[in-house]
Amino acid sequence: MKQSVSQKELLGKAAERYAGSISLAEDYLRSRGIPLEVARVARLGVVEHPEVGHELFRGRLSIPYITKSGVVDLRFRSLNAAVEPKYMGMTGAETKMYNVLDVDKAGDSICVCEGELDTLTISSMVGWACVGVPGANSWKKHYTRLLADFERVFVFADGDQAGTDFARSLARELPVTIIQMPDGEDVNSAFVKHGANYIKVMFQH
Repeated sequence: MKQSVSQKELLGKAAERYAGSISLAEDYLRSRGIPLEVARVARLGVVEHPEVGHELFRGRLSIPYITKSGVVDLRFRSLNAAVEPKYMGMTGAETKMYNVLDVDKAGDSICVCEGELDTLTISSMVGWACVGVPGANSWKKHYTRLLADFERVFVFADGDQAGTDFARSLARELPVTIIQMPDGEDVNSAFVKHGANYIKVMFQH
């Protein structure tokens, strides 16, 4: 369902407000290897003063889904996932692809990750064009069409069964190269432990 201009304006206003409080998540972001300046470019934020209807998301990391037309969705990640649901989304929101602006920046290849912070890690910290979906079951047919013109699509599979299944399901839709993370690791945890070069070496293998 197409969003109205007013809906996008409200999302954009909320994202801008929350981005002003991103320094509250500095310690959390540091633990994920993401500098504040990278978070600011991605317009990540913290829900310090919730917009009307966003009270449930207070204290969470705000992750805007940005397209050429502006902010089309917001998802909210817990900064303390041990005691509350890790991710929450807007009521009734359709699943979107994250970081789609990288499609236009990419050359003849593009990367795909499961999870926004993994996507941001590849795009901003490793330096390869990357898009993502919020979960292994979030892939839609039109995403396949969006990536069909790339010569190579590299899928970073989390080191668990869901990640393996996600990569295999994409392999049935697109000519992909699967880069399997070690058991129990995802892109971001591998990056935090070993750095960007570790991921680049995996990529070359």
